[in-house]
Amino acid sequence: MGMKITLEQNAEAASTRAEAVNSRFSGTGIVAEVVAHSDGVEGTRGRAGYSFIRIQSPSQHWVALAKWLKYDQGVNYCSMITGTHFPDGDEDHGWDVVTHLMTIPVRNVEPNTAEIHVAEDLKGADIPIEYEVTITLPQGDSPTVPSVQSVWVGANWNEKETWDLVGIRFSDHKDMFRVLNPHDSPVDFHPLQKQHRLRYSGFNEMYDDPQGFGRKPTDEGRVK
Repeated sequence: MGMKITLEQNAEAASTRAEAVNSRFSGTGIVAEVVAHSDGVEGTRGRAGYSFIRIQSPSQHWVALAKWLKYDQGVNYCSMITGTHFPDGDEDHGWDVVTHLMTIPVRNVEPNTAEIHVAEDLKGADIPIEYEVTITLPQGDSPTVPSVQSVWVGANWNEKETWDLVGIRFSDHKDMFRVLNPHDSPVDFHPLQKQHRLRYSGFNEMYDDPQGFGRKPTDEGRVK
């Protein structure tokens, strides 16, 4: 029984689905390309990396793209959403939001039954493929993208983490709250924004401390 898809299956699926994105959203600023992972596996053409689909999307088209990916392309799993702050970037590049998605052949089955997949026999939409969607935001103190919580359940917690750590807002997200930092953290404190200093950097900045933000650590001034 085949336990993993072949490089040929992967290459065909990646190419077909990237073309589908570019065809469906031509002229909107949404652009897809096929990119190979740097780690390789052995195939009939030698050692190569599995391919994934990298998409650049304007913020205003993100929800439309997300719904099309899920309901038309079968992209059924949101594995991660991350954000990055670029304070030294140009005027149009202050923040990135990157969403990692997958299409996997998992379906609900009848009770007491099972669906068995043979990886090397999978075809068409059943071939698993990864997507990486990047949304670039301009400089500013209020980076905001639309939430896709209503599209993928997995986006719910990932958007919470990205807001909590990086400070990128997700408009229309229901029930946003801090999940990693203390709930009494100052309103505008998001530790992965680049203006925040490390705890042992020599600056008396805010820090993540179990007792909250009012107490300085006993080891302040220590060189890490």
